[in-house]
Amino acid sequence: MLTLLEEELLRRLRDTAGLGLVRHTSGVIAATSGAVAIDELRVAAGVSSTHLTQRFKELIGVTPKRLARNYRFATTVLSINPAEPIDWADLASSAGYFDQAHFGHEFREFTGLTPTRYVEVRRQFLREHPGHVLDNWPLPAD
Repeated sequence: MLTLLEEELLRRLRDTAGLGLVRHTSGVIAATSGAVAIDELRVAAGVSSTHLTQRFKELIGVTPKRLARNYRFATTVLSINPAEPIDWADLASSAGYFDQAHFGHEFREFTGLTPTRYVEVRRQFLREHPGHVLDNWPLPAD
């Protein structure tokens, strides 16, 4: 029975339209931590933006742009050390944001906080809970 189930699952994977495209494109997004132009990926793959977007939404539930934004933001937040001074312009630039305003907008969209307020909250958490298991995590705990 397990062999039959495995064969059926593998057959379904092989028959999934666009799976190779999504695997490759999402791999590039992951490898670049989201700092890649989706249009460049589309051109390299030789497909339309509509086709690429549809395959992504069907197979993983989000657009390639959204996936790239998530990777870029996660990489950025994980790189913030609240114990050190932060050069926001340098951080935004190295993460692949167009400018500091773009970075600030994305930051507020993902966290509900400005970057400065986010770091203040993290620093407060570290002061109030020294040695806490979450003190190296990117987001403060309630």
